[in-house]
Amino acid sequence: MRKRWRFLATFQLSIAILLGVPAQAGEVVNSIKARGELRCGVSEGNPGFSEQDVAGQWRGLDADFCRAVAAAVLGDAAKVAFVPLKASTRFPALKAKKIDLLVRNTTWTLTREVLLQVQFPAVLFYDGQAFMLAKSAGISRLADLRQAHICVAKGTTHESNLADYARSHGLAWQPLVMDSTSALADAFFAGRCNAYTADAAQLTALQLRAPGGPAGFIILPERISKEPLGPVVLDDDRQWVSLVRWVLYTLLLAEEHGVTQANAEARIRALGGTTAHMLSGQNTEIARALGAQDDWAIRVLRAVGNYGELYERNLGSASPLKIERGLNRLWNDGGLMYAPPLD
Repeated sequence: MRKRWRFLATFQLSIAILLGVPAQAGEVVNSIKARGELRCGVSEGNPGFSEQDVAGQWRGLDADFCRAVAAAVLGDAAKVAFVPLKASTRFPALKAKKIDLLVRNTTWTLTREVLLQVQFPAVLFYDGQAFMLAKSAGISRLADLRQAHICVAKGTTHESNLADYARSHGLAWQPLVMDSTSALADAFFAGRCNAYTADAAQLTALQLRAPGGPAGFIILPERISKEPLGPVVLDDDRQWVSLVRWVLYTLLLAEEHGVTQANAEARIRALGGTTAHMLSGQNTEIARALGAQDDWAIRVLRAVGNYGELYERNLGSASPLKIERGLNRLWNDGGLMYAPPLD
């Protein structure tokens, strides 16, 4: 009997400790708060994702996600230092801790996750590798592009995908590999390559900036790969992984429940239940375990809106790109996007 009571007492003490002691923030969150700024690695200029406007402000889906994370951690979406990176330097910058978060249209792969020891908390955008070429070439499918010079960016999954596809389909393709995407675009438009391969969304942006206008170029319908793009963090701070993951899922959860940047407070009050409890900032136990502001979720939504709002203004109907959401629709609208359950 004494042993039983001793076990119960120990168990109850353990539960009390778990519930009563505030969660300690991890190394990354601590360093961000001490610095007062989130260092976010982005592209050198990828319209729709991360690009500086004429006023020097960073715009795009990736840039807005950086702001959402800053709002969650620091309570202020403006406290972001954007660090432009080439594809070949993005992982070294993350490993060297020159950035806290990498949000640079980066594909989630097994090799990257395991060998580079990084984590992809969630998928921000589903894409696929496509090909763009001059309409005057008279080619409408990849099978007709049997011998060609192909422009491709260094340090991307597109390089290996290109080689694998050419080998398996018996195509005599010669890649022109460059480290700078702007130099690569110049080479393509100067006629040094027959085609340019990259993510379809990236090609759509490039097509809009084509000399003489977009009508002179086409993007072939085939996709030769799956490109799940998302934020990347080091695999040494589980709290930071969870925080970044749930900022993204909060954006999706808000869209699913009709919570927008404009109606956030009123809509959350009307929702009630577990979702409203979390989004409103009442669940301080979760917030402190994440190392976030107590009202982190509502701060995120006030700052950038829900996922659908991010998509439409940066990539969709309200943007020059006007890319159909496709796989990036919510799960109940035929897409792949949804947040896991809260409980």
